[in-house]
Amino acid sequence: MTAIVELRHLSKSFGTTVALDGLSLAIPEGSVVGLLGPNGAGKTTLINCLTTLLRPDSGSATIAGHDLLTEPDKVRAHIAVTGQFAAIDETLTGRENLVFFGRLLRLGKDEAKDRAGGLLERFGLSAEADKPVKTYSGGMRRKLDLAASLVVPRPVLFLDEPTTGLDPVSRETLWDTVRDLRSTGVTILLTTQYLEEADQLADRIVVIDHGKVVAEGTAQELKDRVGGGAVCEIRIADPGVREKAMAVLGRSAEGEDGPIVLPAEGVEALAGIVKTLEAAKIEPDDLALRKPTLDDVFRSLTGRPE
Repeated sequence: MTAIVELRHLSKSFGTTVALDGLSLAIPEGSVVGLLGPNGAGKTTLINCLTTLLRPDSGSATIAGHDLLTEPDKVRAHIAVTGQFAAIDETLTGRENLVFFGRLLRLGKDEAKDRAGGLLERFGLSAEADKPVKTYSGGMRRKLDLAASLVVPRPVLFLDEPTTGLDPVSRETLWDTVRDLRSTGVTILLTTQYLEEADQLADRIVVIDHGKVVAEGTAQELKDRVGGGAVCEIRIADPGVREKAMAVLGRSAEGEDGPIVLPAEGVEALAGIVKTLEAAKIEPDDLALRKPTLDDVFRSLTGRPE
């Protein structure tokens, strides 16, 4: 497939802090790529560079065939973005916000109104369309912000943690919207803190840490990297007992309150874990056998959860 977004050795530093460290990436046209990484990995810096909000220190990138550094206006004409924080006017109504964005993007008055009405209905905001945004809940504001990025269709859409603050039903609505957009050929780069979201939506997942790509592949390919077999997940609420369990099992901590995760392929491996705990007179609050998840991928690749 043709790459519509191409990055070559992109670097960006803030003083002595390296945010992007020679990052290279190709995103196929019409695909959804999930960009994952721990806090501080460089995800938002990358989005800010690709949307021309930040200028990279070195390297190059093209979007829809246009150079990021020498043709920023043409790049902007091919992208839409929803950032981490809402970019809407609280004194205007939801409808007025969307019409305003449409007019800024050179839609005619009637066309802007039509687009606004369609998006308000699509995101379940029709009943509140003519109320001031300052009366909206956090989830409603987030949905309106997402709608604003779709007022004028663009071939490339950047979504930077778009479902933060949304309830499960609203999150599902956004997921359906992403799937619909993909079906029309829109290319989407999605950063998210929800690993399930990437698992559900992304054709490919790119994991970055310390400004570099540390892994890339489908969700299943990444899970296979930490072992395609089952893992045993042990939950112990008492910190002292948990510390003792990690000592006898030979595993280091994976967060202060997180579960202890060990490979457990086959009955013998699981039985060995149980016997070890019994011998140490440790009774876990919960012990479960499951397949690897993207959480396990994060622990394996970055040494910490998302």
